[in-house]
Amino acid sequence: MNISKAMEDMILSASGWRGVFAGDGDEESRTDLISPAHRTIAAAAALVFSGYLKNTGPAGKGRPVVILGADTRPTGKALARAMIPALVSSGCDVRYAGITAAPEIMAYARQLGEAAHGEAGKEGDPSPLKSGSPPVGFIFISASHNPIGHNGIKFGLADGGVLPPGENSALTGAFLSLLGDGVRMKEIASMLEAAGSESPRGVYEAEGGIKKEALRAYFDFSVKVAFGESGGPGESGLEAAVREGIAKQPLGVVCDFNGSARTLSIDREFFSSLGVRFKSFNDRPGEIVHRIVPEGESLDPCRRFLEESHGEDSAFVMGYVPDCDGDRGNLVVWDEGEKKARVLEAQEVFALACVAELAQLVWTGELSYDNRGNALSKAALAVNDPTSLRIDRIAKAFDVSGFRAEVGEANIVGLARRLRKEGYTVRILGEGSAGGNITHPSAVRDPLHTVLALLKILSVRSKGEKPGLFELWCRLSGQAEIYRPNFILADLIASLPPFVTTGAAAPEALLKIRTADHGLLKARYQKVFLRDWEERKTFLKSRYGICGWEAAAYTGMEEKQNISRFGEAGRGGLKICFLNAAGIAVASLWMRGSATEPVFRIMADAEGSDKRFERDLIEWQRRMTAEADEQE
Repeated sequence: MNISKAMEDMILSASGWRGVFAGDGDEESRTDLISPAHRTIAAAAALVFSGYLKNTGPAGKGRPVVILGADTRPTGKALARAMIPALVSSGCDVRYAGITAAPEIMAYARQLGEAAHGEAGKEGDPSPLKSGSPPVGFIFISASHNPIGHNGIKFGLADGGVLPPGENSALTGAFLSLLGDGVRMKEIASMLEAAGSESPRGVYEAEGGIKKEALRAYFDFSVKVAFGESGGPGESGLEAAVREGIAKQPLGVVCDFNGSARTLSIDREFFSSLGVRFKSFNDRPGEIVHRIVPEGESLDPCRRFLEESHGEDSAFVMGYVPDCDGDRGNLVVWDEGEKKARVLEAQEVFALACVAELAQLVWTGELSYDNRGNALSKAALAVNDPTSLRIDRIAKAFDVSGFRAEVGEANIVGLARRLRKEGYTVRILGEGSAGGNITHPSAVRDPLHTVLALLKILSVRSKGEKPGLFELWCRLSGQAEIYRPNFILADLIASLPPFVTTGAAAPEALLKIRTADHGLLKARYQKVFLRDWEERKTFLKSRYGICGWEAAAYTGMEEKQNISRFGEAGRGGLKICFLNAAGIAVASLWMRGSATEPVFRIMADAEGSDKRFERDLIEWQRRMTAEADEQE
């Protein structure tokens, strides 16, 4: 058993601990076997988390409660079978939910946490607990959108979110220390051998009941996230408006589950409960029939299925494709002008969700304005660094502030929590570069709420003197003239600020680089950029109206603007914004090495509909990055 060799391909980041767990070492393998070394590593990870809950996590009394679940990857069950005896042997109360979507297990953790912690567990601060309450946490086995032979581990607490970066870093240190203890690792291997694959039986026998509890918790929480508190029995005013709108103008949604964990979640039940027509395919758990990442060609089967469904019933106007753990999903929509379905870019999806959720704040009165159009309360968007500048335009229309953090869900969630403590309302947050969104009080991306955002803006229409969500957006964005009562989805999409942005999964967005020190790479890149800027600035001004630039670095939850040394970004994100004559950013270049995959990502973002603008920028970015990487 070679633990060191098994760890060679693992990446330990705030987004999770990931690697190739397939026993044959093939990242595209569908084997359900894992090596003895990986089994021991999984058990060690569980033990470290158990120790964290007992000693350094939320203070509490009694046995720590650990919820355990997995997506539908073939190796998920084997990893769970390694973790369960380790957790039980360390004194944890293990609640195994089997196959579960990420938002589902997190909603269940939140429900148990609120029972134990009360209000304190709601916003990333689960202490103190109620007297005698045990600490609550979850372990989720998944590698998100990585290839099928990969797997990984995410840890979280009772607030329903993954561990903050600092806490995850401490856990990672403890994990690596344990792996380096040869005596302890032999003890763990012996414990696993003695336990067998189905021990302890009581945990497995309770799986069905735990799964039902998780589904109920997720359904109830999703209602709360989408529509808010009703203040008593019955529906909220928003939920009633959605139901009324759908009854008057039926809407239908299709889903390509692609064998993901969402095949066993609440999607069909939830949408049907609102009166939404729902159809799905590839809905047998574990039957992953195409690439897991829900981008590019992975959306084509859903696009074709939407066209077929719309042909049979014109109410079907959108579809979604989740990734394997079900916390990310991108959309296809019916284009009435083209009379066919088309794929929405990830950045468009996030922008639409932001428009819908911010308009909801205005509709409910949580966000209001004085007679000059200034917001009367503080509200904000929290996004990652490669999110399109389109979001800045949307934020300005609603008079809300925009804040950015480095790529990584934990960074965005942490930033939003910090902003709320500073008095901001942060209804929606997320990573525009990946699509999807996180809608407060949830702390994880969820395609259910991405789809719901669009359903809400399509169904909550103007009634009497009260404008609907789309009319509110049109007024606030200075587009009142485009509003019409019988608007359709295509009108909503057309109302977005126009930008062309490199797709995160596009071939030109991915590079293989040799330079291990990314701070050094960015310092070299600065020299190349400054030279090229002098050579190209006249062209950029005459062609695209670019008159200047400024650089920013993103590390964790921190943004440093107007940096003079690009190397300050280190392994984080580096973004160069190009400014017009008024000093407004109209385009950008971005770069960062992935923390979960062995690739270096770059991106270009350009205002307007001229695709040449973005093409010129991304080709320039590739050349400069490659030249910087080749320097010695």
